[in-house]
Amino acid sequence: MREKKYEKCSSGLDFVRTLKWHRTFDKTGPWTKAGGAFPNDWPQWMRNLKDYRDNLAQKRHSTMHTQKSSTSPELTTPDLAKDKFLSGFTLIELLVVIAIIALLMSILMPALQRVKKQARSVACQANLRQWGTIFSIYMQDNDGYFAYGDSSGRWRWILQEQHRDRKLSPCCPEAANPKRNGGTYGTWGGESLDEDYVMQIDYGSYGINRWVYNRKEDQPSENYFRGYNVRGTNQIPLFLDCSWYGAGPLEIDYPPEYEGHTDSGTGDWRDNNMRRFCLNRHAAAMNGVFLDFSVRRLGLKELWTLKWHRNYNTTGIWTKAGGVRTSDWPQWMRSFKEY
Repeated sequence: MREKKYEKCSSGLDFVRTLKWHRTFDKTGPWTKAGGAFPNDWPQWMRNLKDYRDNLAQKRHSTMHTQKSSTSPELTTPDLAKDKFLSGFTLIELLVVIAIIALLMSILMPALQRVKKQARSVACQANLRQWGTIFSIYMQDNDGYFAYGDSSGRWRWILQEQHRDRKLSPCCPEAANPKRNGGTYGTWGGESLDEDYVMQIDYGSYGINRWVYNRKEDQPSENYFRGYNVRGTNQIPLFLDCSWYGAGPLEIDYPPEYEGHTDSGTGDWRDNNMRRFCLNRHAAAMNGVFLDFSVRRLGLKELWTLKWHRNYNTTGIWTKAGGVRTSDWPQWMRSFKEY
């Protein structure tokens, strides 16, 4: 074992001067680092040789520490206890971590809710775009005219041939619960017969602008568009978010007194029909299909600027052009964009 040790130590020439060559040999003599030897003090041929003294000292320290740990259990016990103590969390640290997580959740949750609402709004527009295609097919098959009559719910029967499988929902994703009626997120409901005369329970949260219906010769048709054979179809609402099957708004209709207020307030179903469409489902807006079958998002106050019927005044009293002031609107609508 000694021979192997000496063979290993002899690998460095400058190391020999640090060994204990005899009883009174000074290992910190003038030719050692401890004795102040510099590289320039050595002969030229030895100056570039590696110094093993520091490495050996480090190895000796590591070996001694290992031996001490293995032979002295009583000395390692406090160290192990200390390491075990430092590897865990204190109660205060744990509470701080929980508080940080709670703070992050409070910041992220509103953002996640907004993202979800935006996703449902996009899904609503995609749904309406398919409905626009169905309306387009019907009118193309009838020389550009829509169905006769003006009943708000008549569209449910006349369009069944195009969507008899009922896979296309007449519901906005924000208002799709059949058990919830009335208000911003409520649905309308009713019974109908399909082509096979099977009773169906219809419910939905979209409605038609009843001024697009066709009229028979014995019916007054002054305000009715009758179909898409008119100008300005991109400003004529066709099918939108609605609290009922449909409605026929007028420029003098009052806005809802509070969010979700859809009643006429007069007892006459023909009054204040704009309230049926003025629903805050999509962040101060709603979605709709126009008579050119395009789909877009509409600000709630923007509704009064659209061409709802042939003689509708788009600069009426509830528009900026008509002189409306912010204070004229109900409290819940005053912060919404003006049009």
